[in-house]
Amino acid sequence: DSFDILGDGVKELLVGRDDGVLEIYNFESADDPALRYDHALSESIASIQGGCVGKDGYDEILASTYSGWLTGLTTEPVHREGGSGEELKLSQEMQSKISSLRNELEHLQIKVLQEREKYQQSSQSTTAVSSVPAFSVNYKFTLNKDDASYSLILEVQTAIDNVLVQSDVPIDLLDVDKNSAVVSFSSCDSE
Repeated sequence: DSFDILGDGVKELLVGRDDGVLEIYNFESADDPALRYDHALSESIASIQGGCVGKDGYDEILASTYSGWLTGLTTEPVHREGGSGEELKLSQEMQSKISSLRNELEHLQIKVLQEREKYQQSSQSTTAVSSVPAFSVNYKFTLNKDDASYSLILEVQTAIDNVLVQSDVPIDLLDVDKNSAVVSFSSCDSE
């Protein structure tokens, strides 16, 4: 997307990448765009948009991820400084916002407990049928020409416990910065 997030009258380029990196480029000169800001999310970005969403006067960037999460970055200052020994007083608007969020959180906790109880009752029923939930897998297998390697990127809307890679030829697994996996090798019987 392109949006004037810096408020300088010139639109910036908003980029959301498959590896979860959100970048903001601006055009300071007629040459190449310059990277002004980047933020790493934990999953690939499916869509990105700039605009005024949460509070008038403060522009934001919204990004939706592969699993459907919405992430917002705002220009609204989040820190307020007080002098020495001063108490920070919350405005009426901020107090009502906090109260509203607490009520919503309590409502969601009650709803989760109700659904959990409903699931427990249905799973202990004699007519209950267990099934594996259906989920889609987002995957990409691309060649990196610089070092003649392939990148395998897997995303699922649930936790990934194990990934098994089987090959008829010997392979080397390379570690990357974002990898938190524990790699285990085992030789395969050729027969």
